[in-house]
Amino acid sequence: MPTFYGLQMNKVLNSPLQSLIEVAHVGGRVRCFNEKITLASQAIADIVYVARLPKNAVPLFGVIHSSVTLGATTFSVGVTGTVAKYRALAVFTTPDIPVIYGLVAPFGEMLTVQEDWFLTIAALAFPAAGTLRHQVYYTLD
Repeated sequence: MPTFYGLQMNKVLNSPLQSLIEVAHVGGRVRCFNEKITLASQAIADIVYVARLPKNAVPLFGVIHSSVTLGATTFSVGVTGTVAKYRALAVFTTPDIPVIYGLVAPFGEMLTVQEDWFLTIAALAFPAAGTLRHQVYYTLD
């Protein structure tokens, strides 16, 4: 029966130089950028900045929750040049229940530059009132 290793476990178990392991990938402290957005009818094509992650951070996952339903409003989470890098366009309809999101490709990968994350509203405006929370969890050491 063959044995398989993940990228980091291969370094841990099979590398003579343990210094090859980035602490952000193994043993890094989890940090959070926690943002509160007051909903105020933000319109289609508006962007709402929600986080700044430093160079060498490793994004783990994002969380969105709202005090009200956002109905048929769709929005993505991304950065300049890739507006849906971290969350593809989708709705958020259930208030007061956090939703974890994260596209596989960018999450778990070390950032090579500082990134400012934002929501891009694509269909229908946000509600006129309520609170939207956005957290992104990441490691950095």
